[in-house]
Amino acid sequence: ISYADVTKVEDVKALYQPNTRMVFTETVANPVTQVADVRSIGQFCAEKNVVFFLDNTMTPPPLFDAKQTGASLVVSSLTKYISGHGNVLGGVVVDLGNYDWTGYPNIADFYKVAEKTQWGLTQIKKKGLRDIGGTLAPGSAHAIATGLETLAMRMERNCHNAMELATFLHNHPKIAHVYYPGLVGHEQHFLARDIMNKGYGAILSLDLVEGLDVNTFLNALSLVISATHLGDNRTLALPVASTIFYENGPEERAKMGISDGMIRLSVGIEDTEDLIKDFDQALAQCGN
Repeated sequence: ISYADVTKVEDVKALYQPNTRMVFTETVANPVTQVADVRSIGQFCAEKNVVFFLDNTMTPPPLFDAKQTGASLVVSSLTKYISGHGNVLGGVVVDLGNYDWTGYPNIADFYKVAEKTQWGLTQIKKKGLRDIGGTLAPGSAHAIATGLETLAMRMERNCHNAMELATFLHNHPKIAHVYYPGLVGHEQHFLARDIMNKGYGAILSLDLVEGLDVNTFLNALSLVISATHLGDNRTLALPVASTIFYENGPEERAKMGISDGMIRLSVGIEDTEDLIKDFDQALAQCGN
């Protein structure tokens, strides 16, 4: 496994080897929101006959069309935006039909019994469902299907709130930096604008100015919930360094651009004004 900077297709190309079988990336990274150059990576994978495997959890349809970027397979958490309610566990792998599995050397012969276009997915299903047992329960499937009915409407609201909140935080004197692809100052803003159809997603992170305490700020929030989840209808806030990236240690976090004062936000569908007021009053309680 080689680790690439997927915001630059040149870095991916430089790491290609004769035994390379797959390129895997998220569309938008968590928590610093780097945006992968998915169109260029998709073109490169097609040229090299390499599987392009894309994690689309952060940018579900209708926000982003993975097939048009040349993605071969898409993996997505159904627990998050697809269901939206934070009350069910599930995941999905989708074959988008862009890859010719007859040219892939790692398909076992006994999985080559279905239609050729299904060889890859057949192997994934056989090994994942039969060998590991990852079968979705009927009740979970029903909850996910119910949430899916409102996905387009929810994503529109999620993205609207995230853009408004990111703009507010960007202009606030107690915020050192905001990481959100919708802001023009984001390093991959124009890349995000090219691939996203109806908004820039609802995940953003912020750095408090030096000297302000992360936990004091989080405890002052009343509408926003402190939780590790994302993609919920409710806005969730998380202190990054002390939770999901704690085990990486300070040196590795610094290389990843994660400060001790970073907070990740998963923006929900609340009233926009209520949301901004909550952040405003919480920031007012931090420092002078």
